[in-house]
Amino acid sequence: MTPRPILFVDHADALGGAERSLLLLMTFLDRRRWQPHLIAPPGQLASEAGAAGFPVHPQALPRLRGSSRSLLNLWRNARSIATTARDIGAALIHSNTVRATAYASLAARLASLPLVWHMRDFWLSEAEPDAKWADRLGKRAFTALAARVVTNSHAVSQHLPTSPKVRALHNGIDLSHFDLSHITAANRVEICSAAGFPVDAPLVGMIGRTRPWKGQETFLRMAAQLSEAEPACRFLIVGGDPFGVRDDYEARLLELGSQPGLAGRVHWTGQLADVRPALAALDLFVHPGAPEPFGLVNIEAMAMEKPVVAFAHGALPEIVLPEETGLLVPPGDIHTLASAVSRLCREPIEARRMGHAGRLRVANHFRIERTVSGLETIYDQLLEGK
Repeated sequence: MTPRPILFVDHADALGGAERSLLLLMTFLDRRRWQPHLIAPPGQLASEAGAAGFPVHPQALPRLRGSSRSLLNLWRNARSIATTARDIGAALIHSNTVRATAYASLAARLASLPLVWHMRDFWLSEAEPDAKWADRLGKRAFTALAARVVTNSHAVSQHLPTSPKVRALHNGIDLSHFDLSHITAANRVEICSAAGFPVDAPLVGMIGRTRPWKGQETFLRMAAQLSEAEPACRFLIVGGDPFGVRDDYEARLLELGSQPGLAGRVHWTGQLADVRPALAALDLFVHPGAPEPFGLVNIEAMAMEKPVVAFAHGALPEIVLPEETGLLVPPGDIHTLASAVSRLCREPIEARRMGHAGRLRVANHFRIERTVSGLETIYDQLLEGK
């Protein structure tokens, strides 16, 4: 059997959650049947894909702003993608981000190939748009141009036009990458030593890009409340700014973290290439951000047997089972969030029970093999004309 080429398209030069998920999908596709190729600009995503043995076709896909120059860029880059697709004999084009879809949808038409649009966000823009009508119009256009639309959660599907083309397919992880046999007391000792924390202190943490919607400010406000009830607690914030956004958000966080009651209790690791040691060190994981289209870090925490405390919005109710793998609280209610964390800090046996149940849930529902199987079914149905 000759593998059929699939041309993946992504606009990012760095590695965000969408890009890490894409690399996993490409890695776990059945290579006897499919040959993944990648179009992406030079950068970390292209480098990692190349290092993994995937053919990479470097191409910048600049932001489109509605100007005549942007329209010219759209046309030129779409033609280039279409040419690459023809050259490799692609069976279909799979776009991984919204910006990539703007180019790939035109390229698929030019190359007479089906397009799979992987929608991983609630909105076509990075943040919730003021002009919802424009967002709805763009989604209808992309859905019409795509042969299939894959979303990473039912929450995202609900933000798209109702269509039989749309299929929710949860993100997955490589559970073997989170092998608990590698977890040792040294993980916690190292983290606590770097932070200046007592090794036996309850350690509560979060992971996310240093952006407002990831919830670092909410986490710190929760930590301030929690410190009054649980003075032994210490707090770990993992994450940085891999996409190079420059504003005053991080400075505001540092100021908030130095307030009385938190000084000396919060440790910032910055961006980590491997979050497993930090997760291993935690007693429980908190997801304090805005509604997530998925929230891959939550299943990573669950894979490391950490109970998850989060707001009950976005895709989190599809991931966390209340009272079984963690606790969900009303969105935006920082006081209840702090109370939920306090409860699990005081009930370590219950927290460990939830952690064990969380890993079992990941094994049953969020393995990359399950995600890839669903994707391959979509490919087969599409190429067989079903």
